[in-house]
Amino acid sequence: MNILERMDARLPLTSEENMLLDSVKELCSAQIAPRAAAYDRSGEFPWDNVRAINELGLNAMFIPDAYGGAQLSFTSYIACAREISKACASTGIIWATNFHAIKPLIEYGSEEQKSRLLPRIAEGGVAALAITEPSAGSDATGMRTNFTPDGDDIIINGGKTFITNGDVADLYLVFGKWSEIGDPKQSISVLILEKGTEGLRVMGTEHKMGTRASSTATLAFDGCRVPRANLIGNPGDGLRILFGSLNRSRPSVAAHALGIARGAFEDAVEYINERRQSGKRILEFQGIQFMLADLASELALCESWLWRVAHMVDSGDSDFGIEASLLKQRATDAAMRITTDAVQLLGGYGYCNDYRVERLMRDAKITQIWEGTNQVHRQLIGRSFLKK
Repeated sequence: MNILERMDARLPLTSEENMLLDSVKELCSAQIAPRAAAYDRSGEFPWDNVRAINELGLNAMFIPDAYGGAQLSFTSYIACAREISKACASTGIIWATNFHAIKPLIEYGSEEQKSRLLPRIAEGGVAALAITEPSAGSDATGMRTNFTPDGDDIIINGGKTFITNGDVADLYLVFGKWSEIGDPKQSISVLILEKGTEGLRVMGTEHKMGTRASSTATLAFDGCRVPRANLIGNPGDGLRILFGSLNRSRPSVAAHALGIARGAFEDAVEYINERRQSGKRILEFQGIQFMLADLASELALCESWLWRVAHMVDSGDSDFGIEASLLKQRATDAAMRITTDAVQLLGGYGYCNDYRVERLMRDAKITQIWEGTNQVHRQLIGRSFLKK
């Protein structure tokens, strides 16, 4: 058993969680991984994979029991997210986005909102998180989407871009600015927009380098009328909710990246154990052993920090923003390096799409960009050392 396998065997999961993780691994091996290359080529949304995930009831694992779920630990969720992403990065993003979008409703929503909306996701609904705009990426305060109160309703005008699941979602968690609050930070608010709302339009989807089967949509809100009952918290609570939510979604992005990295690493190890050069297996050359040792060390250390942060979440710790930034930045940079070196280790074959390391390298790149670019995370980490 190698170091990575030993780490996996020591995960602090209950017997129920281990059984679920085994079922996820079996599903990934039998159905999700074999379909990944075809979905990458076609760019078609992987409804087969979504249905298979729903048959296991995986959405229920992050929904509280009182609202139709069967909530398990954050560590368990992270472990499943890593396995699904290892099998198909696109499917991993789709499923993880359900968590990213719905967690704020779970944490900050009213009892009425949770009772009315969460069962849809527990039963297999698809969710989307709508933050980014053409003029507002890492700086959310630059968003222009506008919420205007009108009696018992709120009118939404504006648009969002780069929205994962944006063209297929049943529920959208939308951030915008409250029209009656002038301060750009204090005005940010958040509400739930439901599929089929008049004025909601999908303007198109992106054609991407990687994760091609995960739809990334541009949305327009043309006078969308939403019940005020769908406002989460109070007007102006949005920035607090956003930061609290991102601290939990960033470990999820790290798990996604490390799933991609683990897949590439394992493929490379398999290849260099079999491929021969000058009468030797490639892995018998000292230079290759050093290269592999560096990759394994980086992967093991990043995964150790992943489980550390997951434990902080499960322990109820609310002050782990810098730890989450450090994890997201290091894990996603590692994924890019590991997938790039996996391509190198496979030589010419690594550059061809007959082997999945070519796809994994393309899939890894987005992890350095979304949920805050790694440059922003470095700034956050560095800034934490400023003396007050």
